[in-house]
Amino acid sequence: MDETLLMIPGPTRVTPRVLKAMSENIVNHRSAIFGKFLTETSEMISDIFRTTNKSYILTGSGTAAMEAAIVNILEPGDKILNVVGGKFGERFSNIVEAFGGESKRIEVEWGKAANPNDIKEALEEDENIKAVTVVHNETSTGVANPIKEIGKILDDYDTLYIVDTVSSLGGAEVDVDGYNIDICVTGSQKCLAAPPGLAAITLSDDAWNVVDNTNSRCYYLDLKKYRKTSSMEPPETPYTPAVSLVYALHEALKAVKEEGLENRIKRHELAAEATRNAIKALGLELFPDEEVSSTTVTAVKLPEGVTDAELRGTMRNKYHVELAGGQDHLKGKIFRIGHMGNITHRELITTFSALEMTLRELGFDVEMGVGVAAIADTYLPQKL
Repeated sequence: MDETLLMIPGPTRVTPRVLKAMSENIVNHRSAIFGKFLTETSEMISDIFRTTNKSYILTGSGTAAMEAAIVNILEPGDKILNVVGGKFGERFSNIVEAFGGESKRIEVEWGKAANPNDIKEALEEDENIKAVTVVHNETSTGVANPIKEIGKILDDYDTLYIVDTVSSLGGAEVDVDGYNIDICVTGSQKCLAAPPGLAAITLSDDAWNVVDNTNSRCYYLDLKKYRKTSSMEPPETPYTPAVSLVYALHEALKAVKEEGLENRIKRHELAAEATRNAIKALGLELFPDEEVSSTTVTAVKLPEGVTDAELRGTMRNKYHVELAGGQDHLKGKIFRIGHMGNITHRELITTFSALEMTLRELGFDVEMGVGVAAIADTYLPQKL
């Protein structure tokens, strides 16, 4: 098997206990035993969302949950305010347009965070906006958007608040009920450290009221069907779920619970701080403004005179560490280091040792060990 260390913003490596759980025998997905797994998994997801609302497991990637969040509240011509500051904010806008809605975009410079006042102004200008979408953690730019502050503003408007926490849930502060979020979505393969292929969604009472009064154009992602079948005895999904992936997610969420959500978030914050410190120690430049940098992925400008293929190719082919490249107009301009899921100082030390050797091989006058030292200086006060 490939021994490459994945340091990308998902999918992340999973632990042996999660892989073992996935290898259990398949059971009838309409049985009581699977219904118990489904219920427990949904309840653990709600706990991590920090909501009293019920959560629903979808067989599909995080994009499936994003689409479900839009299509279940949207009728042709409805206006949705999309905050677009990266590839995934753009995806929300594209989904709105794909189903006949009107996407009103707030364009945010890539590498900057959304300004809550811009959202307030847009809502003041148009009272017919049905919902606002925000990506909490924009992995394409390494930026974390201020979802708490935006939630405070939206509490004063009769507008649904939809948040993508696909790459932040379990690794950054998310409080669905505390932040007034009406629809929140996530994926299995990021900070939760489960295999890719599942998504989750939770809805407030206000959101359900809109769903119940919307003539939606969906079938497989019809959330009313998920609500109905989850209330059956035993609980079910409307269509055949990815049984083995539910086993794996169930085990991964147990691990989150054992670590403690606050401890897990602090671990991600420490890894992000160590990564940024190491990048600066190497003389490299962060892409986003540091004060809005993500706790789960760090975006770095490619140094002058080096191509993406040279840097990431050497890291992957020679040192077996996989980094992510830039997307869209940032392709060939940045690289991204994912530090989410089960990442600790051990993986960061390996990554930066390889990065130092790669830069030196590419002709840069790098003092060996400075990046690793920066990681040590960040972690050692924590008495690891």
